[in-house]
Amino acid sequence: MSQAYAAEFPMPTLDTVGPQAMLAEVATLDPPFEMTQPARPSFPNHSVDIRHEGAHPGLNEPVTKIIQKCIDQVSQAGGGTVVVPTGRWLTGRIQLKSGVELHLAEGAELHFSGRIEDYLPVVFSRYEGVEIMGLGGLIYAHQEKNIAVTGIGILVGPKTGPVREARPGLSDKVVDPHLRVAERILDGREGRHYFRPYFINLIECQDVLIEGVTLRNGPMWNIVPIYCERVIVRGVTIDSRSVVNGDGVNIESSRDVLVEYCRVTTGDDCFALKSGRNLDGLRTGRAVENVVFRHNHALGGFGGITCGSETAGGIRNIHVHDCLFENVRHAVYFKTRRPRGGGGENFLAERIAFSAYNHAIFFDMLGATMYVGELANRLPIRPITDLTPYYRNITLRRFQGECKGDALKVKGIPESPASDITLDQCDIRSNGLIHLADVEDVEIQDSQFHAAEPEILLLDANGVHFKRVNFETARSRLVVTASGNKTKSVTFEQCDPQLDRMEIQTSDGTEGDDLQELR
Repeated sequence: MSQAYAAEFPMPTLDTVGPQAMLAEVATLDPPFEMTQPARPSFPNHSVDIRHEGAHPGLNEPVTKIIQKCIDQVSQAGGGTVVVPTGRWLTGRIQLKSGVELHLAEGAELHFSGRIEDYLPVVFSRYEGVEIMGLGGLIYAHQEKNIAVTGIGILVGPKTGPVREARPGLSDKVVDPHLRVAERILDGREGRHYFRPYFINLIECQDVLIEGVTLRNGPMWNIVPIYCERVIVRGVTIDSRSVVNGDGVNIESSRDVLVEYCRVTTGDDCFALKSGRNLDGLRTGRAVENVVFRHNHALGGFGGITCGSETAGGIRNIHVHDCLFENVRHAVYFKTRRPRGGGGENFLAERIAFSAYNHAIFFDMLGATMYVGELANRLPIRPITDLTPYYRNITLRRFQGECKGDALKVKGIPESPASDITLDQCDIRSNGLIHLADVEDVEIQDSQFHAAEPEILLLDANGVHFKRVNFETARSRLVVTASGNKTKSVTFEQCDPQLDRMEIQTSDGTEGDDLQELR
């Protein structure tokens, strides 16, 4: 890496990420793939203050009908802005309409009810990758164009009530995929199941802006555009650290999306990409593609940036750059499972600073038995079907940080190895080094690893190449443990230590000459 490049593209810091660093205008995107540049939607110079329609602040009397009346009237009049002024306001579901900007003034707090009846009738949505008729979102829109949620006010999820109660059962276990979507009614009435609503749920919408607002204590995932096009999420603050499944920004089966200058604190994934799960995701077959994440700040959570595990429609053309992920479980997390289908490809993450309490970079393509039963077991090798997922063509460049797990851990699938993975110009301090299982064509170059444990583990790892890599370990030892009859073509070129100074241990079909030094 040249000094000129490092000067032009410095690593992110607290001064360059999050809402306080946000530029006034959206800078031009320059991703390594073709995409439509999302533009800020514009609105007529016409605004309505909800007080002028009879709304009074306070948390005793809901203003849902007044807010909805204002939105409907402004939309029918050709568009404009509905203003929620300073004060605390109680509401149920708000449904955005085309041409309307919902603006929260400074000091405005919009508090959402915890009662199921305030989010009925059911609306079309998708829950954890499966299409349903459910509660939708606290803020919801379907097939609308030119819409926005803006301002520096605060959106507050319900403190109590059924809406925030996590019901047992995953979507693919509760919902019969053979039912027509219109029959998949999940409203909590007459003994029927229900799922918690998202905070902001936009489905099949175009030209969307979410800017500046703060979201607190949402009942489930927070910002979730599904089947949307040309979306901008910028300068948003999300705090859902005590919420089960309180993901921050989840982009699902949408295209041409920009997420920038956001700050997320959560107990789950901070920024995520999803495209449907299992048979229902294959049926809809809609990818999440052409997405840019930049200048974002994760301040606690599971994955800084996560792909999956809902991968059925495909995840592709993703560019993540200049982000700071602090106190996360994994800085970058790629997950899927055997019955998920689809997969992820063409993913570039660069200039990522992080601190992680588990692995820095983690691929988990098997999952856990609590979710998929015996399919989580690596063996036996299964036949490849439409539900066999993949991850390929992944580039991770200029990662800098520390973690308490492995610098890189990959758990591929024997019948569908993780492939074409590149680590370039990384500097990682960790407890463990590198663990590669069921991979093909991995290249690690121009990088430094500082680890307490001195072991590189290779299991059925075919075509792994280390170029100009410096390994610093306790007592200056480096142990390479290689096993499996697919472990072939492992090379070390201009590495420190050199291969002849490493301790090589092979078994289960791997031979010593499968590891070579290139000079």
